[in-house]
Amino acid sequence: MLAVGKTDIGAKRSSNQDSIYIKNGPIGSLPNLFIVADGMGGHNAGDFASSYAINVVTEYVASSDIQSPISLLKRAMIFANSEVYRQSMEDVGKSGMGTTMVVAVVKGSELYVANIGDSRLYIINDDIRQITMDHSLVEELIRSGQLKRNNGRNHPEKNIITKAMGSKDEVLPDFFETEVKPGDKLLLCSDGLSNMVENDEIRDIVREHEDIDEATDILIERANYYGGLDNISIVLVSI
Repeated sequence: MLAVGKTDIGAKRSSNQDSIYIKNGPIGSLPNLFIVADGMGGHNAGDFASSYAINVVTEYVASSDIQSPISLLKRAMIFANSEVYRQSMEDVGKSGMGTTMVVAVVKGSELYVANIGDSRLYIINDDIRQITMDHSLVEELIRSGQLKRNNGRNHPEKNIITKAMGSKDEVLPDFFETEVKPGDKLLLCSDGLSNMVENDEIRDIVREHEDIDEATDILIERANYYGGLDNISIVLVSI
């Protein structure tokens, strides 16, 4: 299994509030761990929120003896939420900060995923399949039938998040479990990619470039070509 991760400031932002983490080897009881987090908050608060949340999750995982990946991710992310929230309450400069987070673990042929917010995980092979579900106003409108999915990309309230790590004292992640097979690619990304590049184009780029480092560079270049309105973060894993 190979993994590459990159983060880019984009074309419009003055700072990068995204953070990524790649551990393509054992950490605690987990065989590997991949994370993308997209921070939010004024000044440096978003940058702090995303990097701090990842640090809390990875330190929790490394020190825990919980064997179940889902149970471990749940405990780690709930704890990280409480710690980010505590920081936002104690430091006026960090008030209102939060972060999205998408986490993945591959154990044998099983993929375990957790997410809070609108950072996503896709499985890419001959097709592209979004595993996570956005915690966003647009997604809620789509699920309730008030908005068609193909109209969601350009919705004026596209960036409104309904759930973020650190926004409340208690926030629960969503969890997903599915199978992966040799040749699959896992793409974890912030909305700086998914809002800029259509799913079909993401699939084609990943399929056409077997070198995942090259594919990652092209995805970032393409997001910037289409406007680069936000920070762009990618973790690409080849099974």
